[in-house]
Amino acid sequence: MAPHLYNVGQNVEFVPGRYDSNVPRGLYTVVRQLPGPANDREYRVKHKQDGHERIVLESQLRSGPPAPLG
Repeated sequence: MAPHLYNVGQNVEFVPGRYDSNVPRGLYTVVRQLPGPANDREYRVKHKQDGHERIVLESQLRSGPPAPLG
């Protein structure tokens, strides 16, 4: 099993796929790492603006700006 690419507390950018039109793009924070399928890890992420949490695949994420210190 491959390790997770993103860590809890890290900012990431969600890039929705063809069937994710109802999920807002933008900046999210990783809340929890989940096991997911063998070929793609899953994460619970929280949207920075609306506060909603959702589960997304690692392949749908890109590195975001660093989290502020403190």
